Amino acid sequence: MSKIDAMRAMREAKYAERQARAGTPSRRPATRPPVAPPVAPPTPAAAADPAVAADDGRCGHRSINGRSCTRERGHSAKSHRYA
Repeated sequence: MSKIDAMRAMREAKYAERQARAGTPSRRPATRPPVAPPVAPPTPAAAADPAVAADDGRCGHRSINGRSCTRERGHSAKSHRYA
């Protein structure tokens, strides 16, 4: 038997084994519990947080180091100006 024939026979044996096991129930539960709880809707106190973009007409995009963009909201420029 050549190497190719041996590999083909092994693959067919694995396939037959999987087909035989397919009819048996799984040991894992059908549904998994969620990883994180669902996010609660924002509260009015969260809207007053300065970390959230304010309604002052500015973009408010945050950089990695925490600075916020000073361009107008919805600006067409590709870059942001941070202050």
